[in-house]
Amino acid sequence: MKVTDVHFSLILRSKLKDIYRNMAKAIRIRKGCDIRLQGEAEKTLEMPARAEVFAIKPTDFHGLVPKLVVREGDQVKAGDALFYDKYNDAIKYSAPVSGVVKAIVRGEKRRILEVQIQADSITQFRDFGARAAKGANREELIQHLLEGGIWPVIEQRPFSVVANPEDLPRDIFVTGFDSSPLAPDADFVMEGSEAEFQEGIDALNVLAGDKKVHLTYKKGTSKLTVIQNAELHEVSGPHPAGNVGVQIHQIAPMSKGEVLWTLRAQDVVNMGRFLKTGKMDLQRVVAITGSEVTAPKYVKVTVGTCVSTLLEGKVTEGNNRVISGNVLTGDKIAADGYLGFYHHQITVIPEGDEPLFFLTEGWLAPGLKDFSLSHAFPTWIMPKTKKFKLTTNQHGEDRAFVVTGQYEKVFPFDIYPVQLVKSIIVNDIDAMEKLGIYEVAPEDFALCEYSCTSKINVQSIVRQGLDVIKEEC
Repeated sequence: MKVTDVHFSLILRSKLKDIYRNMAKAIRIRKGCDIRLQGEAEKTLEMPARAEVFAIKPTDFHGLVPKLVVREGDQVKAGDALFYDKYNDAIKYSAPVSGVVKAIVRGEKRRILEVQIQADSITQFRDFGARAAKGANREELIQHLLEGGIWPVIEQRPFSVVANPEDLPRDIFVTGFDSSPLAPDADFVMEGSEAEFQEGIDALNVLAGDKKVHLTYKKGTSKLTVIQNAELHEVSGPHPAGNVGVQIHQIAPMSKGEVLWTLRAQDVVNMGRFLKTGKMDLQRVVAITGSEVTAPKYVKVTVGTCVSTLLEGKVTEGNNRVISGNVLTGDKIAADGYLGFYHHQITVIPEGDEPLFFLTEGWLAPGLKDFSLSHAFPTWIMPKTKKFKLTTNQHGEDRAFVVTGQYEKVFPFDIYPVQLVKSIIVNDIDAMEKLGIYEVAPEDFALCEYSCTSKINVQSIVRQGLDVIKEEC
């Protein structure tokens, strides 16, 4: 072989390594289940009438003890701080719109539930100044994000809480899609936001230092594959393939003492927009879904909007449940409630609290309208295109917590889910740590809760376990 040939071979090998490094790494999730519900949003974007009232809910941020900086009647601009974290006053939670503080809603023991704002007809923004992400100083960038109130879009693992700006994460993970029932289409919601998303990714690279920024996208989508400065991962499989916890477990599992930061794609867009404009404009493309929505579609709104504006005249009559989020992990809200800070979906389904005739729709019914994770109903042989109208009815009371093997079928972690949940119930901290509690969040157990014969509220149990670990360890 000639010298020139050797040089050419080395150059080619180097180029191939670079190409391989930038190629998406394929991840296939096999355990899980897609719950096929009626009411998927049609891919049309609507600009609804502007809501008159918006609200930021401290309850959206687990573990937050809010300290108010505003009073009822105060005038605020979008980006002005409404409250901050009692235990970390650098983290501020800001108004999404300008207007007058209409009400501070309190619950038991005067716990703050909502800060409501009577919105102006045209939003006035607090100008924090534009700042380029590339080449920025990490400490200065963090301070800029904190001052602008955009920081709470960054969450951390373990514990699934707002990230601590004093930490240096091992990695940052951005989940580019959602696999939950009736979830928004990733390509559709990201249409036209590529520049802001890239700016947000560049900012995350500064925050990560010399660590990695991982970006996951659903197999078959294309909007995120052109993004630079991120390690791409193509993910396929049933829900919960879109959960960031599942993706972390497959890409780079956590260990005790490590901290990871996580974001959703639309939150990265909002971060990029903030850096480009200097204005905290928390817009979001939200899917209005569910079997009780007459015309499911997408709407572009501001975080904290009142959902009554979005649902008025578009929901069937009857006793319905309105959910901010998806049916597995979302929050039940009133018909005039508010969109959650981290939610990009509103779902409306029947409550299912009416009596059922036992031969046709009750416990002796053939189950031709029921969806099941097992083969208990004949619907398992029907085409996968069949979709179901499900209610919130549990069809049974709480029962003894027994080992059935159901959790393992839908839990794609290399973790024993039943043993972990039982260790939390008995408050065995050592067992919790050995069984992998640092790797999970309540949302990762949503399908376990759905499939549970014992009707156990698994997500709330996991949250309790994480709170104990955070306090004790």
